[in-house]
Amino acid sequence: MSAATSLLGEFECRIDEKNRIIFPSKLKKQLPPAAEGKFTIINGIDKCLEMYPQNEWDLIVEKINKKDFFNIETRKFIRHYYRGMATAELDSQNRILLPKDQFHHAGIDREIILFAYYNRIEIWDKNTFNENYGNKGDDFPELVQRVMGEETNKP
Repeated sequence: MSAATSLLGEFECRIDEKNRIIFPSKLKKQLPPAAEGKFTIINGIDKCLEMYPQNEWDLIVEKINKKDFFNIETRKFIRHYYRGMATAELDSQNRILLPKDQFHHAGIDREIILFAYYNRIEIWDKNTFNENYGNKGDDFPELVQRVMGEETNKP
């Protein structure tokens, strides 16, 4: 991640009849100028879409391009990772057109959650997101300990 990009927040949005959303102003303020209002959207590893500011996507592509293309696993990974990829751009009214052909992967209807962290914005169907993450659950303290415990206990 570049030092300039650190996205954060959870935003509810509604997709209009032309498959656009109004991009939240609080999220837009966090975008680095290098992104120029452009994004790359891919099918997420989880049941969501992942949207990267263009400058961050360029860093991912740079990393992928260093892989051994003679390796069959590399080629398989690239085909799956890039499958369904689309680009998007903020218009003059701060709207962004979401690729309808990717909606099926994420089970997206009209109500969505934009979940921004690190260098990406995940696009979730609102119901799916709330079913999976609406409540931290009783096991959240154990998850925190497993993921962060060792690092936070070091002097």
